Amino acid sequence: MKKGLFISFEGIEGSGKSTQAKLLKEYLLKSKYNVVLTVEPGGTLIGEEIRRILLSLENKNMLPKTELLLYNASRSQHIEELILPSLEDGKVVITDRFTDSTIAYQGYGRGIDLSLILDIDRIVNNSLRPNVTILLDLDVEEGLRRNRGINKRDRLEFEEIEFHKRVRVGYLEIASKERDRIKIIDASGSIEDVHEKIKCIITEVLERWG
Repeated sequence: MKKGLFISFEGIEGSGKSTQAKLLKEYLLKSKYNVVLTVEPGGTLIGEEIRRILLSLENKNMLPKTELLLYNASRSQHIEELILPSLEDGKVVITDRFTDSTIAYQGYGRGIDLSLILDIDRIVNNSLRPNVTILLDLDVEEGLRRNRGINKRDRLEFEEIEFHKRVRVGYLEIASKERDRIKIIDASGSIEDVHEKIKCIITEVLERWG
């Protein structure tokens, strides 16, 4: 059986990842692909429990390394329980965030040494990477304004704006090193326009996938 296709969505807060991931799933289902849509942290029962801890406003004093380890604990369960079995079944797996988020948020945002993050990553997932990553790039202030508009409130929303700016810089640096995998899309346009750009990218990927 042909191995599945792994797609991830990345970006700062308010960039539209969740919306665009759902639209891509709907598009691929109409095109008769077998699709799994998931999210990090989360994706499994254990992952959802960890997500609750990570994003709770009650946990404002969480240490950066605690945060890093919790994200990786969720990812370990996610990979073994959902992602790898789905790929082995030949499905298209779409995830709202993956390892790039950890590098951007805990590495560039929190200042944790990148070599430590990558060492843990190798332990957790043997350096598994998506076949293609859609990076939705957006001005930080606009992203946070969008989230306020939908009343999204979690622990990361209350970080200082400089933190979010460091995360955006991190994403762009990651993308500059992996141009073949990571495709940057300007997320400032309409939902429909962004979706059309994503469809063009994914169509080419699907053609290569066969």
